[in-house]
Amino acid sequence: MNERNLLIVSTSTVHGKPYLSYCEETIQSFFEGANEVIFIPFARPGGISHDEYTAIAAKKFNALGFKMRGLHEFEDPKSALAVASGVFTGGGNTFVLLDQLQKLGLIETIKTRVSEGMKYMGTSAGSNITGLTINTTNDMPIAHPATLDALGLVPFNLNPHYLDPDPTSKHMGETRETRIKEFHTYNDQIVVGLREGSWLRVEGDYIRLEGPLSARIFEQGKTPYELTPEDDFNFLLK
Repeated sequence: MNERNLLIVSTSTVHGKPYLSYCEETIQSFFEGANEVIFIPFARPGGISHDEYTAIAAKKFNALGFKMRGLHEFEDPKSALAVASGVFTGGGNTFVLLDQLQKLGLIETIKTRVSEGMKYMGTSAGSNITGLTINTTNDMPIAHPATLDALGLVPFNLNPHYLDPDPTSKHMGETRETRIKEFHTYNDQIVVGLREGSWLRVEGDYIRLEGPLSARIFEQGKTPYELTPEDDFNFLLK
C-alpha cells in the first residue's frame, strides 16, 4: 500500500474552537488539487441524518475552497468512490459506520482506492476504521457489523480521543489505559492513543505525528509509553 495518503485525525472539534478549525491548514494542504471531496456521513453523531451531517462538513470544506457531496447522495456509491480524488469520513458511532460500509459493500472499494492514491481523511470513528479492527473504539455497539475487522489501511489500532487518567477524579470506572490493557489480553496489535488536537499523517510507508501533543503507544506485554511529533513512528508500519 505504498500509494496511501492518509490524514488520521483524533477529533473534529477541540474545546473552545469551531468545527475542524484547529487543523484547517493541514486539511487544505492535504486535499490540495482535489476537485471534490466526498463526505462519508454514515457514523451519524447524535443520530443526525446524513443530509444534516453532510451540511456541517460541506460548510467547512466549502469555506476552505473544496466542493463536497455526501456519499449517500450518489445513486452508485462504488462508482463515486472509483473516481474520487479525496474522501473525508466523519466521526460518530464506529459500529454504525462500519455496519453501513459493509452493507453497501464499500470496504474493499475504499481499500483499493487508497492503495491507488485516493486521499483519505478521517476523524474519530472515521479514524478508528483505518486500523486493523474497531475493537479499541470508545463507542457503544448500537449496530452489529458482520465483522469488527476494519479497513486495515494501517497495521495497528487507534484509540481516538485518548484520555489520560485523572488522579483527582472520584469516578471509579475503568480508564482508557485499563480498557486497552484488557484488549491486549486477547489481541497483540499495537494501539495508538491519539489525543484530541493531534493527528497522524501517512504517506506511503512513512508516518508522522502532528499537532501539539504526544501520543500514547500500547504494545502487548509492555509498559505504555509516550512518543512526540519529533519521534520516529515508522516502526508502526512495519
